[in-house]
Amino acid sequence: MYPKRLANVVIVKKSNGNWHMCMDSTDLNKVYPNDSFPLLKTDKLMDSTVGFEYLTSLDANSRYQVPMHLNDKEKTTFLTEKKTFCYQAMPYGLKNTGATY
Repeated sequence: MYPKRLANVVIVKKSNGNWHMCMDSTDLNKVYPNDSFPLLKTDKLMDSTVGFEYLTSLDANSRYQVPMHLNDKEKTTFLTEKKTFCYQAMPYGLKNTGATY
């Protein structure tokens, strides 16, 4: 079985000077519809905690992993010199990752 879409792989220099391999999801983002789930404002979140004894938080700044739906994994296929790969979790760069998270 061959994937219908292959993403390009790009090498990006990070702010710390290291290099990082990324999938160019520009074409995939063009054909996917927007999810309309805006993130809540911090002040509204904090106001909603008034009256509760405990407050917990989740530090999701460094990394989060949202499993890919089985039918969508093929859409994240990218090609290297030796093999093709696809993501098992939603990669950064897809326009709906934040809303899905």
